Amino acid sequence: MNEYIIFTDSCCDIKPELLQQWGVPYANMTFSFDGEDKEYIGTDISNKEFYERMRQGACAKTAAINADAFARAFMPILEEGKDILYVAFSSGLSTTFNSAHMAAEELREQYPDRKIVIVDTLAASAGSGLMVYMAVAKKNEGASLEENAAYIESLTSQHCIWFTVDDLEYLKRGGRVSPLVAFAGGVLGIKPVLQMDSEGHLIKVSTTRGRKKAIEALADKYAELSYEEKNTPVFISHAECEEDAKHLTEILLQRHGVKVTLITEIGPVIGSHAGPGTLAIFFIGKHR
Repeated sequence: MNEYIIFTDSCCDIKPELLQQWGVPYANMTFSFDGEDKEYIGTDISNKEFYERMRQGACAKTAAINADAFARAFMPILEEGKDILYVAFSSGLSTTFNSAHMAAEELREQYPDRKIVIVDTLAASAGSGLMVYMAVAKKNEGASLEENAAYIESLTSQHCIWFTVDDLEYLKRGGRVSPLVAFAGGVLGIKPVLQMDSEGHLIKVSTTRGRKKAIEALADKYAELSYEEKNTPVFISHAECEEDAKHLTEILLQRHGVKVTLITEIGPVIGSHAGPGTLAIFFIGKHR
């Protein structure tokens, strides 16, 4: 069995130092602010500064990772004689997945003895981060590249991804909700509860009145969809709302007896679309 490297992208919202500990290299997606020529990657600006600029009215736009960037990231690994398992950001939200395939096709001609396998997590933020975490654990158990890829693909239909946002304005900008709904939400304090569906798209499922109830709704979804044994990892991610993430963690422990595995921060790329105050939970359950 040839040695392989698990690879991912910055949209997994796992801190670079933690990915380094896991032995997982990654490619960066970029973003820019309207009116500025400069392109940023997540490490160029702190999350706190990024979200503060958003609160002050700045609008950020993201750019998919192109095939050339993937080729440059993949080549050193292939040169070392290692194969690649790329655990990828949802194809339902970006062309990044397709760019990786284009790069892989070109590189297979140059490195015919090497393998590049790309798995679409149909997830974003710590949702794809959770898949990376599970792929690393599976590799450490001795799984081959093919076994690991099949394992991660098998989990996508059970990957539960639920979140809420604090301000509908950012979803309105991305066309996720209408201007009327966004306006009414701001006036009435309505908070949406959303999920990522089986095709990796964001869909609004329900609404609650107030932030507290929205956070409780996320915990309720865990209770509804999780396995009785509650022995699979649970990730939470947040966009500059750490106290809300801690509150959700406490609810899960006190009401459902589950300990959260990891709390991460939502970086600028995902945050550009969801906005500050976004709170999300990710776990493997009975079904999406």
